[in-house]
Amino acid sequence: MRRAIQGAATAVLLLMAGSVQAAPPEIERGFRQFLEREIWPEARANGVSRAVFDRALGAVHPNLDLPDLVLPGETAPVEEVNRQAEFSSPAGYFDEKRMAGTVTRGRALLRTHADLLRRIERQTGVPGPIVVAIWGRESGYGTAKIPHNAFEVLGTKAYLARRKAMFREELIAALRIVQDGDREVADMRSSWAGALGQPQFMPTKFRELARDGDGDGRRDIWNSVPDTLLSIAVYLQDAGWVAGRPWGFEARVPATVSCTIEGPDRMRPVADLAGAGITRISGKPFPAAEARQPGTLLMPAGRFGPAFVATPNFYTIKSYNNSDLYALFIGHLADRIAGAEGAFQTPWSAPKGLTRGEVSRLQQRLEAKGMDVGGTDGLAGFKTRRSLGAAEEAAGRPATCWPTRETVRIAG
Repeated sequence: MRRAIQGAATAVLLLMAGSVQAAPPEIERGFRQFLEREIWPEARANGVSRAVFDRALGAVHPNLDLPDLVLPGETAPVEEVNRQAEFSSPAGYFDEKRMAGTVTRGRALLRTHADLLRRIERQTGVPGPIVVAIWGRESGYGTAKIPHNAFEVLGTKAYLARRKAMFREELIAALRIVQDGDREVADMRSSWAGALGQPQFMPTKFRELARDGDGDGRRDIWNSVPDTLLSIAVYLQDAGWVAGRPWGFEARVPATVSCTIEGPDRMRPVADLAGAGITRISGKPFPAAEARQPGTLLMPAGRFGPAFVATPNFYTIKSYNNSDLYALFIGHLADRIAGAEGAFQTPWSAPKGLTRGEVSRLQQRLEAKGMDVGGTDGLAGFKTRRSLGAAEEAAGRPATCWPTRETVRIAG
C-alpha cells in the first residue's frame, strides 16, 4: 500500500490548500501529547535532533480538512465513493482531449531532455518515454502545485488516519530527510497524502531511491529535472524493470478465451496466449523475441473495454501506484510520447458502475462463497474481476468479469 500512496494524490495536486478548520481543543491536546510522547522518542532513537523535531513539528496543528481521517471515538466508515481517479471511470481517466495535450508536451520534453534520458536508460534500463510519462502523470511535468506542509500532513495522518502505522513511519522518514540535510523544514512541501516533489515519492522512498542527477551534491526532486527523472527511473529499476521489454500490447480476446484467466499470478509464455487465439489488435504478430517471455491477460474493465497482453513491466509500473488504470495510462502515454498515434482501438463501454461501498459488499458475498477477491476494499482489481467472471460462468452466464447490477444479482 505504501507504494500505492505516492501516486494517489495526483488528481488533487492542482488544488491549493485553503483555510484549515481549527481542531477542537481535545484533539489539539491529544495531538501534542502524541507527538511528544510517541513520535519524539522514536525520532530521537532514529537520530533526529530535538532542534530538527521542534522546527518541523513545534508549530504544526492537526489538519482536519485532510481526507481519510478517523477522529477519536469514531470508527472508519465504508467509503461509498471513489475519490481517486485511478480507481474510478476508465473512460474518464483516458479522456482523449486531456491525453492529447499531455502527449504533445511529453514529446517536446522527450526531445529537450534526450541526452539526459539516454544516459538514464543506459544506467537503469528504463526507457525515456516511460520516465517522462510518469513525470507527466505525477506532477504535470513539474508544473503542478505541491501545496501542503509535509509535516502537517504526515503528523495529522500518523495521529488520525486509518493507516496510522504507515504514516508514522513516513513521518519519521520525513524528519530524517531534514536531519540528513537533504531539505529544510520550510521546503518540505507535499500532496495531501504526504507525497513529495515532482515524482511524488513518499519520504521512505525519497530516502531510499531519490538520486542526484545533476551532480550538485543534492537530491532535489522539487526543482531539479535531472534529479527528478533519474529518481523515477531508479524507482522502476529497483521495482524490477526488465530492460528491453515493452509493457504490453492492446489485444483482441475471442469469446472462447475466458476473462477469468487474467492476472499476474497466471503468467504464461506469450506464445501460449497467442496459441489460445489472443491476437494483437493492430493485426501485427507478437514480436518473435516475446514468444517465450512471460505475459498475462489484462482486462481492466472486463469485457466492457480494451484488453491487453501485459508483460511483467506493466506490474513494475503498477508498483508506482497500485492501480491497473494508472499503469495502463503510463504505458499508453509512453507509447504515444515515443510516436504511436491515437487512443486504444477498443472503446471503454462499461455500464454505470457500482459505488465503492457496493463493490465492497459484493466482495464480501463472494468471499463468503470461498472466492479470493483480493480483499474487500471496494476496488475491482483483477482478483475481484475474475471471481465475478467465475460466478457468472457458474450461473450459466457469459463471463463479463465486471461489477454491474446484474453481477450483484448473480452473486446473491
